[in-house]
Amino acid sequence: MAAEIKPTENAPKSGVARKAGLFLLVAAIVIVGYTQFGDLLSLENLAKQETQLRTFQADHPVLVYGAAFLVYVVLTGLSLPGAAVLTLVYGWYFGLVRGLVLVSFASTAGATMAFLLSRFLFRDAIQNRFGERLKNFNESLEKEGPFFLFTLRLIPAVPFFVINAVMGLTPIRTRTFWWVSQLGMLAGTAVYVYAGSSVPDLKTLADDGIGAVFTPRQLGQIASAFVLLGLFPLIVRFTMKFIQRKRVQPA
Repeated sequence: MAAEIKPTENAPKSGVARKAGLFLLVAAIVIVGYTQFGDLLSLENLAKQETQLRTFQADHPVLVYGAAFLVYVVLTGLSLPGAAVLTLVYGWYFGLVRGLVLVSFASTAGATMAFLLSRFLFRDAIQNRFGERLKNFNESLEKEGPFFLFTLRLIPAVPFFVINAVMGLTPIRTRTFWWVSQLGMLAGTAVYVYAGSSVPDLKTLADDGIGAVFTPRQLGQIASAFVLLGLFPLIVRFTMKFIQRKRVQPA
């Protein structure tokens, strides 16, 4: 009997050890990657190598697309800063259509990676501590999860990495998270890729930022449009529920 109980007693400890080990590994990768490659991938450094980058793309297209996809997935999956700048660079480097396809799938893959890391590392601890308080929230999210996530993806004020981390703590399915994120982030991705594809050279982008394409007024209009786009589904949802309540009320 003792031999049967022993593995059960050790299971929680081994689970915590695995999570702690993965957390330390991710932290180490983030620190090493940011310190060793942060300057290498900076906009200023890339701007100095524009000609070489174009030549390398022409000579090794498959390698370039694969490496670009991997870099973007790792950057977003580990919630490192610089995704917006990298999106602009990809728009300039690959053009509107190819850049949009690449960034769209890479950003979704990275978001799903961050989502799964958050779920594996923190979900059990959060649920064990706040399970009763989160019960109603989790039940609502099981019904409204895709709609809720889609709305968050459309509002630029909500940080990308926060959505990934928080949704990882919820019961939403990974497949649902993936396809809703793919659709929800498409509009914002298109704006950034278009901005990058419209820049004549990386030096201009490095000097002026996104202002090389959009004026502050245009940026404000774009942000307002995204906020309204995010609020629109909520307004429709509220209106439909209000109409349904009116119909079921006795005359």
